[in-house]
Amino acid sequence: MKSKQCYHCGDSCDDDLIKFNEKTFCCNGCKTVYEIFSENDLTCYYNFQDNPGAIPTEIQGKYDFLDNKEIADKLLDFSDGNTQIATLYIPHIHCSSCIWVLENLHKLNPKVSSSQVDFPKKKVRVTYNSDETTLKEIVLLLSSIGYEPYISLEDYESGKKAVDRSLIYKLGVAGFAFGNVMFLSFPEYFQVDGFWIEHYKNVFRWLMFFFSLPVVFYAGKDYFISAYKGLRSKILNIDVPIALGISVLFIRSTVEIIFDLGTGFFDSLTGLVFFLLLGKFFQQKTYNFLSFERDYKSYFPIAVTRILSSDKEENVQIYDVEKGDRLLIRNQELIPVDGILINGNAELDYSFVTGEAEPVAKKSGDKIFAGGKQLSGVIEMEVLASVSQSYLTQLWSNDVFQKNKKSHYKTITDNISKKFTIIVLLIAFVSTTFWLFIDVSKALNVFTAVLIIACPCAIALAAPFALGNMLRIFGKQKFYLKNTTVVEQLAAIDTIIFDKTGTLTTHKENTISYDGVRLNNQEKSILKSSLRASNHPLSRTLYSTFDDVETLTITDFKEVVGKGIEVNYKETNLKLGASSYVKNNDKKSTLDTSVYISFNDVYKGKFTFKNSYRKGVKDLFNSLKNNFNLAVVSGDNEGERVFLEENLPKGTQLMFNQKPEDKLNVVASLQKKDEKVLMIGDGLNDAGALAQSDVGVALSENINVFSPACDGILDASKFNKIGTYIKASKKAIQIIKYSFILSLCYNVIGLYFAVTGQLMPVIAAILMPLSSISIVVFTTISTNLLGNKIK
Repeated sequence: MKSKQCYHCGDSCDDDLIKFNEKTFCCNGCKTVYEIFSENDLTCYYNFQDNPGAIPTEIQGKYDFLDNKEIADKLLDFSDGNTQIATLYIPHIHCSSCIWVLENLHKLNPKVSSSQVDFPKKKVRVTYNSDETTLKEIVLLLSSIGYEPYISLEDYESGKKAVDRSLIYKLGVAGFAFGNVMFLSFPEYFQVDGFWIEHYKNVFRWLMFFFSLPVVFYAGKDYFISAYKGLRSKILNIDVPIALGISVLFIRSTVEIIFDLGTGFFDSLTGLVFFLLLGKFFQQKTYNFLSFERDYKSYFPIAVTRILSSDKEENVQIYDVEKGDRLLIRNQELIPVDGILINGNAELDYSFVTGEAEPVAKKSGDKIFAGGKQLSGVIEMEVLASVSQSYLTQLWSNDVFQKNKKSHYKTITDNISKKFTIIVLLIAFVSTTFWLFIDVSKALNVFTAVLIIACPCAIALAAPFALGNMLRIFGKQKFYLKNTTVVEQLAAIDTIIFDKTGTLTTHKENTISYDGVRLNNQEKSILKSSLRASNHPLSRTLYSTFDDVETLTITDFKEVVGKGIEVNYKETNLKLGASSYVKNNDKKSTLDTSVYISFNDVYKGKFTFKNSYRKGVKDLFNSLKNNFNLAVVSGDNEGERVFLEENLPKGTQLMFNQKPEDKLNVVASLQKKDEKVLMIGDGLNDAGALAQSDVGVALSENINVFSPACDGILDASKFNKIGTYIKASKKAIQIIKYSFILSLCYNVIGLYFAVTGQLMPVIAAILMPLSSISIVVFTTISTNLLGNKIK
């Protein structure tokens, strides 16, 4: 009787056969899942792969503990209003069909807003309406369709971050088999005759065959899976030649011992897989070290204001914030920690976290969550937990903020790997065909040796290790980049645009003079309290001059980016900002950088700023002028034009009175001319331009303005090293190219010996990981030396 397979999971249905809709199922669970997909028009799930489903286990009553709100809250990443977000670890995620169905949960349950799969980490991030469904229902839904989450309340974090030891197990199996096969091959090596030939030759050969089975079908299976998926997607990846080499060695060796033609190549086969896995293990350990060191060191140079007393505040690095601290959050600042709102009315934009742009209103006593941006005035909060640096990194790196033009950027290894595999396969087949006519006994060795020795692993490793190490080095230099692709893009820059206020200038050393009607104490208090809520560099500078003035609680606050601020306190209306915004009728308006103020539409006067430029601005521009097109854009008037023309190199383009949208258009117009643009701004009025540029860098000077639009954050103290960082990026790309040349030399020399039949597959298998290791060592040492030069 022919065995029937379950349509959903593929298991045998001999014992309990259930028929439904002309299909067979092994249990009611699989039938139920199929019914769910059918009812929701999701049966195309089965088009991705034959029998992709997992068998649902008995789940009735299993998750009743999630009815306990305190327990459920511990599993939530975010909970505010009717929006909740939970990240669940799903061990059963294994293929494209899994990703597809998990990202279509909203079709199975309309109360799910969105779901996003992190395939490498086997996690799904689910956003849902908590008024209409619960975390328990989400977990039950996932379990019912065969994707039961792993939930351990005692060790939930370790469950999500469980260490994958499969490579170690495979390496152990391959090493054990390789050692034994080599031992069993000694009689063949020494050509022992007599007793060996008569009694134990076949026993030893079949033992070698059985030792090779777990090596091929367990230790080496990842190469076959990767090659199969690549071919199915019509892509020749770097595992195709490896899988082909393993297959040829195993089949040829098996045929030889079955027909007693020889001892086969089981020593080469097991040695090949062992050394391949050894190289992969070394790569994984080294890269994990670099990644860990970067993750651990990459603290954003963002500060937050901690309130010490009623009249005393201090700026502290966010990772110094502790539970119980009281924080001041200004307009447009990001909330870095979970906490309780103490003073002020919060209007929070949680689009960084939820993707929803609708602001959420909060009042005193409400809980507020990390990741929200304050949109309306100043608030005070009490910290409930210390800063989760990894959480901020997650927000910064969220795919929502990846711009399409940047995501399509082709890396330096993109084209090489594809072409390389094709060339290797051609050389292998041509050289094998040649040896079939010359010496058939060498043909197989030549074919296998070529596939192994020419593996492009070394080429594939050069860029990740070099650029990964550069991220770590830049991080130590207080230059924090989002990912390795930014280093490549930075190396291609030919145009640099600087914002002026807050970028070329520093608010710490500005001198301020007041010209106008004297303000009374009430007006000073309203003015100071309004400035306290703003994050604009001029507001922060002016605020620091009112040390002895009492602050008030301002509830009606509005800041128009690029124009100014309007507040209402009791019967008093205050406007401050640009002359046109305040409706200044003063005939004496000058081109100086000024902040104008009016109370109840009566113009009072202006604060004039004598800009203080950062040290090294002139030297920085002079060092960049020969290699880059330079420009300065500013929202201020032309009061600084003469000074800038005298101090900056000739040819530097100066643009004033630029609104935020104008800055974006400037960048876009340069890109249309095929220029690669680096935009450097303060992250507040420049978000659009930072997002549009090829590389956007936000300068940070103890201001908590968090912009997902930027590709990097530069500490203001390192401003004069911008040219050095760009030069280092270019040299990093040179190191990668040198690595390619070194790898090419390996391959040319190795291929010569392989094609001429002088190289055994097992020797090739030893040389291949050695070449990979040498590339890793070369790139790491070279980039470290480069890092020492930029200190």
